[in-house]
Parts: sequence; structure tokens; C-alpha cells
Amino acid sequence: MDTDTIDGQPRVVATDAALAFIDEIRKDYPDILFHQSGGCCDGSSPMCYPADDYIVGDRDVKLGEIGGVPVYISASQFEVWRHTQLIIDVVPGRGGMFSLDNGRERRFLTRSRMFDGGEACAIPLVKRG
Repeated sequence: MDTDTIDGQPRVVATDAALAFIDEIRKDYPDILFHQSGGCCDGSSPMCYPADDYIVGDRDVKLGEIGGVPVYISASQFEVWRHTQLIIDVVPGRGGMFSLDNGRERRFLTRSRMFDGGEACAIPLVKRG
């Protein structure tokens, strides 16, 4: 199933600030990925990991790529957020404990907008099981 776009709109995008921050992190860790966290400890922060340190689960859904970096979300969280476009941004603060933005005085933050009109009608359901 193509989950990267809805009616031509990408499911995940990044602000210019986020793209610049990704470039900065890639100087230290060239091969990275994002996983949209839904855990209790990190709230809904997009977590940034070295690609070889994170195992993408069988039920994770690839939302797309930002700055050439893949972005994943768990299937259960995708079901809840499938009607939204995720916008990865950067704000002052401390990143998640295991995320590569930690200790850089900035952190990634997910903003969102709901797909509307024809976009919402084009959203495919993810079949479970």
C-alpha cells in the first residue's frame, strides 16, 4: 500500500529549520531514521536514531521521507493519525533520552494538519493482521 501521499499530498513534511537540523545531525550520524514516538516517556516526539541502531518493526508504517531520511510510525498510531499530515519542526529544548537531538539544545517536534476535502476521501485503511 502506498502510504507516502494522500491525494498527492505527502503524509510527512519538514520545516526548513528541521531540514537544517537533520543536516547537522547527519554530519555526526550519516544514516538516520525517524520513528514517531507514541510512548509515555517521550510523548509524541519524533525520535531520531542511527538507522543501524533501530529495528523497524513488521507493523511499522513508513510515512515517507524528509531530507532523504525515512519516517516511520507504528501501525496502531497510524490508524489514529491516518487523517493528518505530520509536520516535523524544531523548537528549543531537550530531545528524547535516546533520540539524536538530545543534548543539542533543540529538539524535533511534530505538528500536524488534518487532511481535508478530497484528501480525506482518498485515505486508505490499513488492514490489520
